[in-house]
Amino acid sequence: MAISFSLTPAKAPIVRAPLNRNYWLLVLRRVRRDPVAVIAGLAILLIVVAALFAPWLAPADPYKGSMIHRLLHVGTPGSLLGTDELGRDMITRLMYGGRLSLLMGVLPVLFAFFIGTGIGLFAGYIGGRFNMLTMRVLDVFYAFPSVLLAVAISGALGPGMTNSIIALTLIFVPQVVRIAESVTTQVRKLDYIEAARMSGASSFSIIRVHVLGNVLGPIFVYATGLISVSLILGSGLSFLGLGVKPPEPEWGLMLNTLRGAIYNNPWVAALPGLFIFVTSIAFNLLADSVRSAMDTSDA
Repeated sequence: MAISFSLTPAKAPIVRAPLNRNYWLLVLRRVRRDPVAVIAGLAILLIVVAALFAPWLAPADPYKGSMIHRLLHVGTPGSLLGTDELGRDMITRLMYGGRLSLLMGVLPVLFAFFIGTGIGLFAGYIGGRFNMLTMRVLDVFYAFPSVLLAVAISGALGPGMTNSIIALTLIFVPQVVRIAESVTTQVRKLDYIEAARMSGASSFSIIRVHVLGNVLGPIFVYATGLISVSLILGSGLSFLGLGVKPPEPEWGLMLNTLRGAIYNNPWVAALPGLFIFVTSIAFNLLADSVRSAMDTSDA
């Protein structure tokens, strides 16, 4: 499957008919049969479990170091992944760092999913001038590269994890709105929506009962693909000093503090970047697998 980290919205899946329980069971079966999806899902599960249970699984204190044992090499007894520039155990720091990095990857997408879906639903269903005005306002965000816009917003709000999450949310909302508006416009033209409208159902009732369930799938799959982008951007903000502050463990910040050791201990210095890469690839592959499984036209 193709691996893509594009920050521009992908083409929304075409919704042709109301989606039922059998459809989602078919999608689930197709995902389970995809070895790439299974491997990616297991990798994500392993990383999430290690991050959530870090206080019980980590072998050391993430903040306690020793200048005597700084920058130990990978494979050192007692510190299998070495130590950082302050002598702190890398396994422990990576496990705890996964907590903040995953939050930076998931929370902005989650917030953008709810906000963007709501705006896109009403813009797509109402149509007309409201749709045009909404989409033209959001198009302003596309005039700037996503990375530079995230840096600019974070810089204006100030460093910190909360401000970084706000910045990333503002980046992703227009993208989710565009997908939500696209699939809602498709669903609005279907016969059963017109039948519901002719029966006297209110617009809110039609959106809640007939439209929402049929557009959430494509929007959710697209949002899942954004997690990998959010993880990379969030780590990048921390690397630049605009995200998580020291001494908190976070993969992007760890990559920044270890850059001075790239010449004398490159394996240890590269570990945070490797975790960022593997996690983002896993989310991207899983999202692509689910997107392919939703295209059941050949089933």
